[in-house]
Amino acid sequence: MNKEKLKSAVEAIIFACGTPVEAERIAQALEIQSSEVVEICEQLKNDYEKRNSGIRIVRLSESYQMCTVEEYADPIRTVMDIRRNTPLSQAASEVLAVIAYNQPVTKAFVEQVRGVDCSGVVASLVARQLIEEKGRLELPGRPLVYGTTEHFLRCFNISSIDELPPLPQEENEQPEDGGDEI
Repeated sequence: MNKEKLKSAVEAIIFACGTPVEAERIAQALEIQSSEVVEICEQLKNDYEKRNSGIRIVRLSESYQMCTVEEYADPIRTVMDIRRNTPLSQAASEVLAVIAYNQPVTKAFVEQVRGVDCSGVVASLVARQLIEEKGRLELPGRPLVYGTTEHFLRCFNISSIDELPPLPQEENEQPEDGGDEI
């Protein structure tokens, strides 16, 4: 297959999937290297940006997905009769931040950090597909560990957890060089 046909095939696959699809899966389907798929996806992303398209291709970790441009969200909701999602509560935002910055973590860890029961909040974040179960610890009771999802990345418009802003430093922390000791 020539380059233009490959580019069209990758675009068709990403469009048809509707959900994030791993570059490796596309490469297997087209019998090419995954590095070539990544290169083609980046070209497609640039093509959509150059022509100010209403759609774009986003990278989510090792996957790609076709999405609409944010500025057209309201007319899309109107046409599709979708109600705006309710915003996260303060408690949900706090729990999500603890999980995002410390993942994978147990519910007990989140509760220790926050000092209150988080069962309901964790359940609502799982229902919203912002976090998911990532396994169990090899400890008595085999507690579940949680981490963020690709949906979380999409909602916060980031490609990976590494793009989260750094946590603020404590005001009373001493600089690493030991401070102003005499």
